[in-house]
Amino acid sequence: MTLAFEMKGAIGVFDSGVGGLTVVRTILQAVPNANVVFVADQAHVPYGGRPLYEVAKFAQGISEALIASGAAAVVMACNISTATALSAVVRSNPEHIVLGVIGPGARGAVSATKTGNIGVLATEGTVRTGEYTRCVHSISSDVKVTEVACPLFVPLIESGETGTRQAFTAAAEYLDPILKSGADTVILGCTHYPFLLECLQTVAPSVTFIDPACITALDLRDRLAARNSHEDLSTSNMTIMGNLVTTGDLQVFAAQVSRFIPEIHSRFKLGRGGWMHDKLVLSYDPISTAERQAAVR
Repeated sequence: MTLAFEMKGAIGVFDSGVGGLTVVRTILQAVPNANVVFVADQAHVPYGGRPLYEVAKFAQGISEALIASGAAAVVMACNISTATALSAVVRSNPEHIVLGVIGPGARGAVSATKTGNIGVLATEGTVRTGEYTRCVHSISSDVKVTEVACPLFVPLIESGETGTRQAFTAAAEYLDPILKSGADTVILGCTHYPFLLECLQTVAPSVTFIDPACITALDLRDRLAARNSHEDLSTSNMTIMGNLVTTGDLQVFAAQVSRFIPEIHSRFKLGRGGWMHDKLVLSYDPISTAERQAAVR
């Protein structure tokens, strides 16, 4: 059975995989009554090693599908999508709220650093764009920025290996040049990376880690409040159902959702989405109760 999304006035959020769930979680903390539709483009995960033009095409396609379906706002819960596609989507949709995560992350890090020395852990693609360094320097040209690509992090997180020896080894390797640079503040430059926060803090206990999702969610709340001044955005309504959709394996996704956001996963409908040529189809086949129960066992 194919169902239509309940999209009118919704907040559309997307990422290449489950990392965007960290942004969904913080949005629901900032705007508890939000109707969120989240798309995990797991058919193409990870984005980080792909050509930048290809990532931009995916990000623009998902944004256009969300807006065409009635979303009032779109949040690119993906750093490389933000770097490659945010400006184009903003220009094409001036009447919509369209936010990314790089600007908020840069602002948070500049505010937090005491030494004027910032590190960035990100995907290969995000590092290639240099967007974090540009954003930080647009705020404060005196701040030193060290960006490090972390190609092993997303596969480790997607497979649930956030506390393994491999995760700690990778964290130590990627943090080493940042710590040697003298950075006191590190931006988690991929929305997957907060799932590794405990590991990262163990390796570098003296560092302040910045999760751009938190600042992005507050920016979204303020933009929504300015546009909808008559509505109370602070009242929690846990009966509101959102949609979490993957373009990949639905049972794998259901298990990931249960593991990564156990406190809120039950309020969401899970479903399958998909690409038809270059177009994202946002009607979906929902996961059955039996499939969902089997996935989370």
